[in-house]
Amino acid sequence: MRGATAWCCGLIFFLPFAWMVLTSLHAEPDAATNPPAWGAPLTLDGYRAFFGAADGAAPWPPLLNSLTASTLSTALVLLLAVPAAYALSIRPVRKWTDVLFFFLSTKMLPAVAGLLPVYLIARNTGTLDTIWLLVVLYTSMNLPVAVWMMRSFLAEVPVEILEAASIDGAALPTVLLRIVAPVAAPGIAATALISFIFSWNELLFARVLTGVVAGTAPVFLTGFVTSQGLFLAKVCAAAVCVSLPVLVAGFAAQDKLVQGLSLGAVK
Repeated sequence: MRGATAWCCGLIFFLPFAWMVLTSLHAEPDAATNPPAWGAPLTLDGYRAFFGAADGAAPWPPLLNSLTASTLSTALVLLLAVPAAYALSIRPVRKWTDVLFFFLSTKMLPAVAGLLPVYLIARNTGTLDTIWLLVVLYTSMNLPVAVWMMRSFLAEVPVEILEAASIDGAALPTVLLRIVAPVAAPGIAATALISFIFSWNELLFARVLTGVVAGTAPVFLTGFVTSQGLFLAKVCAAAVCVSLPVLVAGFAAQDKLVQGLSLGAVK
């Protein structure tokens, strides 16, 4: 019974993506019918349009911008979150609960509320339409969530191992790299994947703060919604292509993701 329920829930979540893939393989007249023409002939015209066969607008620069910003910000998030979580769990600092609340409070402000100040700062510092601006923003946006996640993961690291390393004279970098990182590898992988997904899918700041040079894949995706109307097949084809890197990353790290998200659930 539980297995059947799990399969039903999985299929419910999968159906929108399956519908998007099927719609992307239809011609525009067939994709626009209501209800959808499921038995309509299949075509790759939507994917040809996404890869610039019609107007020559190649998607590779936006995809590369998204990959660069997401990868660099994820690396910075892990570089900062692991030591912070270590200090909050294994070597707790004074009033660590207040520190955790401070991290969480940074997520209470709606993103749109900070858009204007960020835009003014970026304009005055000459960083508008640059990848490095997105890297800094994505790092600051994902760091609070990463610290909270990593703290729960590192809290499960056996203290005896760390005490033995301390007796042997291991320095903090050695402890983090050779002891904490291997033990908490599932948690680190889950945190990295969540940060990468959040960075890859972010649209608001990328839409306002970038233009021709540093536009990301979600920004490129919005270009398929034109004043002439919504071309559903083209939009679905573009959405499938933009979603593939995240899906591949999630599929490749699914075992680590499940282990990481369930770490500490059972004592």
